[in-house]
Amino acid sequence: MSQEIPAAVQRALTAIDEQDNDAFVAAFADHGYVDDWGRQFRGHDQIRSWSSNELIGKRATFTDTRIATPGNPITLLTQVGGDGFNGPSHFTFDVQGDQLASMTITA
Repeated sequence: MSQEIPAAVQRALTAIDEQDNDAFVAAFADHGYVDDWGRQFRGHDQIRSWSSNELIGKRATFTDTRIATPGNPITLLTQVGGDGFNGPSHFTFDVQGDQLASMTITA
């Protein structure tokens, strides 16, 4: 599957697997953002804070990840586990160059 996933998205997924908040934030462009069910977190500082409180800080895991919609943006369907939200979610990544412009989380 990793050959079909853009490098910037794979870096973010690897950072989640390794619980590396710095690497997760570094996958985003300076102007990038996370949209978590309509709540937006823009720029590295806000993305880091969001991840510390709701993703890597909650020891999130992604399993059974598959491509739901290929292309750019690419949407992945994954089973989220950890100490926060648990259940299936779609993660849509917009890639610009070699960085993420956005990551949008929906049901």
